Parts: sequence; structure tokens; C-alpha cells
Amino acid sequence: MAEPVPVAWPPSPIRTERLVLRGSEAGDRAAFIDLFAAPEVGTYIGGPRPRDELEGAVPEVPGQRLGLFVAALDGAMIGMITLDRRNAGRPGHVRPDARQADLGYMFLPRVWGCGYAAEACAAALSWYTDAYPGEPVVLCTQTANDRSMRLAAKLGFTEVERFEEHGAEQWFGMWPSITPSG
Repeated sequence: MAEPVPVAWPPSPIRTERLVLRGSEAGDRAAFIDLFAAPEVGTYIGGPRPRDELEGAVPEVPGQRLGLFVAALDGAMIGMITLDRRNAGRPGHVRPDARQADLGYMFLPRVWGCGYAAEACAAALSWYTDAYPGEPVVLCTQTANDRSMRLAAKLGFTEVERFEEHGAEQWFGMWPSITPSG
């Protein structure tokens, strides 16, 4: 299968009931550092990164790349959504060529439990469906991550398989619910 035709990036801001999904800006740098340094955020992704390391590594305008949306509430970044091509070398695929998009998300702990991740992910999935019609999206999370498992179900992801990776059981799901090929 051919690579999907690239879309203009970043797209026009996507407005939801409470949030705006947009490309990153210089004013987001502190929130990116807070996000990657937060112990709660790092629990299921290999742990937090040291703040001093992040201060030296995070560029002035972080996250400027295809597939990364900043989720902003009242103009301030509260999280991020990513839609990246899943690495062919990792377990979990719904296509033999491994060219499906992989949904990722991280939000600042202070906004957990408010429904922002579901709202932002649903908007990003809707955008993706319009930009790449018929292309599946996958999601992988540790089965121990109850919040992420609930979000996957709420968004309509269906389980494809489970496997061991990074020393933990991973749940691998697909959206929309279509029959995998190969």
C-alpha cells in the first residue's frame, strides 16, 4: 500500500466544546517540560525524565512535527495528542506493511479525570478520518494502565491482541473496528 498523501501541517486549529487542538508554540515549552518530568505521566512510559535534562533538550518551540497536536484549554497547553506511523519493528500491527497511525496522548496530571483526553482524542481521530479516509488507527497501552484502557474503550478501539513489551503486558487495539488484513 502506498504511503498516504501528506496533509498540510499544522492543520487549522480544531475546536471542541472546551479545547483547541493546534500546532505547538514557543509558549508551550514549560508545559512540555512539566509533562515529560511528571512522575505520574511517566509511570507507564518508562518513567519521568529529569527536569534539568529536559531544560537543556527541549527546543524553544517543542513538538513541531507532523502528527503532534497540542491540546490547549483557555490558550494554555494541558496535553498533547500524537498520530505517528507505528514502527514496523515493534509488535502489534493490523497491516503487513505496518503503515497504520498510532494514537498517543499525554496530559498534565492536574487535568486528569476531567474528560479532556477523550475530547481531544476524539477530535484528533475525526480529523484523521477526514485527512486519511479508510486508514486505520491503532493504540497500544499497558494493560495495567486502567485510565488508558478505559479511554481506549470509550473512543471505540477494539482489541486486536496482547503481547509482552518493555517488561509489561501491552493491549493493542484498532479504530475504527475493521477487519485487519494479513
